Amino acid sequence: MVHRFTWMTQVKPTMKAVARTAKSRNKTIAYRLVSRRAWPHRQFRCLDSLWTRESNWNHRAYNRSSGAYGIPQALPGSKMGGSGGDWRYNPITQIHWGLRYIKSRYGSPCGAWGHFRSSNWY
Repeated sequence: MVHRFTWMTQVKPTMKAVARTAKSRNKTIAYRLVSRRAWPHRQFRCLDSLWTRESNWNHRAYNRSSGAYGIPQALPGSKMGGSGGDWRYNPITQIHWGLRYIKSRYGSPCGAWGHFRSSNWY
């Protein structure tokens, strides 16, 4: 004779809350956009290093001494207006602009990161 037991409980499983900061959301957006360009994962690592140093992924970051603005620290920030009128507050617009800038000027995020490491700007 085989006995089968079913265990019942009144306790509901708990879910851990995931901290969704602006920084993590902005990184997630950038990761998806880098992946869509078919750049390898190491390119995102370079981008992460670069934009962590530049703005710490803050889409409202402003450099008072230079006037650079946003995640990619565009100088002046209004240059991002070509990617959308919402460049001041929309991280997606800033990331799109920043990736196009990096592609046209350095070829890739690792190219931009290499330049940054040698000159402390990109």
